[in-house]
Amino acid sequence: MIGKKVIETDPITNAEAKKMLEESSESYEPTYEQNLAMDHVTKFSKLDVESAQKLVNELEEIIKITQAIKIADVMPVDLADLRLMFAKERGSHKKEEFEQILEIVNKYRK
Repeated sequence: MIGKKVIETDPITNAEAKKMLEESSESYEPTYEQNLAMDHVTKFSKLDVESAQKLVNELEEIIKITQAIKIADVMPVDLADLRLMFAKERGSHKKEEFEQILEIVNKYRK
């Protein structure tokens, strides 16, 4: 990888990654790694791009964007799942915040 460098990094949802991989595979033959990534996001993407973006925007008012993207990718079902996602995070979240997050997530659940 001589001559290649990272220009920018922004966290994105699985749905956005899937869309980007699909668009790039139309232009040229995907590499082995891109095929693996496409397989992963196809299996685990639970929302379409528009819904994922709306969910992240709503959650961003309550929590950090990286946390909102994790939640949009996983779509936790109950408080226990949500607590596990925040187990390594610094700071404490109140039960009311978790319930509010779950309400927002449930609006977008298929």
